[in-house]
This record gives sequence, structure tokens and C-alpha cells, in this order.
Amino acid sequence: MNPFDIASSVNHQDTLRSSPAENKAMKKANMIAVLTSTTFYLMCGCFGYAAFGNKAPGNMLTGFGFYEPFWLIDLANVCIVVHLVGAYQVLAQPLFSTFESWASLRWPNSGFVNTDYPLKIGSKKLCISINFLRLTGRTAFVVVATLLAMALPFFNEILALLGAISYGPMTVYFPCGDAHCPE
Repeated sequence: MNPFDIASSVNHQDTLRSSPAENKAMKKANMIAVLTSTTFYLMCGCFGYAAFGNKAPGNMLTGFGFYEPFWLIDLANVCIVVHLVGAYQVLAQPLFSTFESWASLRWPNSGFVNTDYPLKIGSKKLCISINFLRLTGRTAFVVVATLLAMALPFFNEILALLGAISYGPMTVYFPCGDAHCPE
């Protein structure tokens, strides 16, 4: 390595501005994300109501008799499922974390709750840890939520209500709280 390169990189590092604190960056990113999604939700809701009034169908893809081409409807439904699976995993994490923290405090000596068991996969010694409470608790939550969703005949309305209730805490309170919590 050339000594000039080292001196030059040190000189450049000295002139670079330091990045803002994590909590300030998190607040700014969160504010932009919330304002953007709020704007789009309001635009979709207001324009949809202005266009269709109370006669807006629950499923915009097939509610107007648009069933062909079938592959396009199927592709759109697959995209919706992929979107919901990803969003579900992200938005359920604070709930899972709260439950697991509560269980850990409630039963501090339980191996089922507090012990992570290493699991080696393959010859590369890829090691992951499995916690039985995490495995069973999260699985049970997903199964119960799925069964409730299938049993409710008015799933769209319940989904809208839960989305409206959880919008503030999931998009503002939990992310900001996580950014300010000392590790």
C-alpha cells in the first residue's frame, strides 16, 4: 500500500462530517415513512369513496366483474399474500417480544422458556438456536390468528379495524421506543 494513500484517506476521514445520532435518524426516517403511508392511505380512501361511495366492493380486483385474464388476478392475489406474510412477520415482532419477555420474567428458572438449544445444520456447522417457547408460542399465535380469520365472515372489516387500531403503535410508538431503549 502506498503511504500517500494512507495519508490521503486519513485526511479525507478528518474532513467528513459525522453521521447524526441514531435516535435522530430513526425519528426522521419514521416521520417520513408515516407521512408517506398516511398520505397514500388517505388518498386511496378518499378517492375510492369519491369514485364509488358506499358501493365500493371489498375486493377491488373482482368486485366489478373483472375476472379475466385469470392469470392476472392470480398473480395479484399471490403478490397480496407475499405482502401480507412479510408485513405480518414484521408487525407481529413487538407482540412476540413482549410475550417472551413477560414469560421470561414470570418463569425465570424454566428451561422451556429461557433455554436456547443449538441446532447444527450440515457440514458447514451452521448453528442456529431454538427456543421452545418461541417455537410453540409463535406457531400457536399464527394458527389461532389464521383460524379466527377463516371463521369470521366479515374479515375485511375486522382487518380494517385492527389496522386502524394498530397503525399508531406499530408505526410510531414501538420503533421510536426501540430506538431510545438502551441495550
